[in-house]
Amino acid sequence: MKQKTRSERKRVTPKAILRLPDLEVAKSAVLNSLSCPDAQRGYRHAIDEFVEWYCSEPRLSFSKTVVVRYRMHLESRNLAPGTINLRLGAVRRLAYEAADCGLLSADLAAGIRRVKGVKKLGVRLGNWLTADQGPDLWQGPDRERMKGKRDRTLLAVLLACGLRRHEPAVLTVDHLQQREGHWAIVDLRGKAGHVRTVPVPEWVRGLLNEWMNAAGIRSGRLFRRVSSAGKVWGEKLRRSSSGTSLRSSRRRLA
Repeated sequence: MKQKTRSERKRVTPKAILRLPDLEVAKSAVLNSLSCPDAQRGYRHAIDEFVEWYCSEPRLSFSKTVVVRYRMHLESRNLAPGTINLRLGAVRRLAYEAADCGLLSADLAAGIRRVKGVKKLGVRLGNWLTADQGPDLWQGPDRERMKGKRDRTLLAVLLACGLRRHEPAVLTVDHLQQREGHWAIVDLRGKAGHVRTVPVPEWVRGLLNEWMNAAGIRSGRLFRRVSSAGKVWGEKLRRSSSGTSLRSSRRRLA
């Protein structure tokens, strides 16, 4: 009869009460499973808040009852239903990863995942721009200045193409391509790593041409820093032989 190896004898037994090191392991597993930096930031904040509350309470098992109590705690802070549901989603993910790592009982994790969120009553109206306010917004910057050309084009791309605020920062000349006779932003990687293609209206393409010709952009990033003197900086600051930046060298020469 074969003897059991040391690794087989020393298996991790699921727990009901998770200590701080166990929660940190589960938290790391959650963050490592996410590819989007924005999602990682949101889950890290939500998990840290739950861990702080969980450790401040009497040492109870990490179970459905505790998560329901945490939901009541969030409701007592008068948080919006969407915010509460996002926090509970992070706690459910934490329980799932803890069970997957063998730190939490599968039955307790299943109970936590059955905790319902808060119902959203009514429809959030929001604050949307009207058809007349949109042109007033992107036509606001001075088109005679280099910075104004950039800002007008940037606002037009955001409004007409429906991009998120961080997506224009990574746009390159290679993203602009013609497909079936129409211009589009091709293979744009957005939230959660999703790749999509966004059509570009002709008037936005005209503004892009005006900005690229004025700035002399032929490759690389589309939107770049513009100095107060109207100079368009490249993608990277050049370094002098002494290791200081070109900007610092110009200050010393001035």
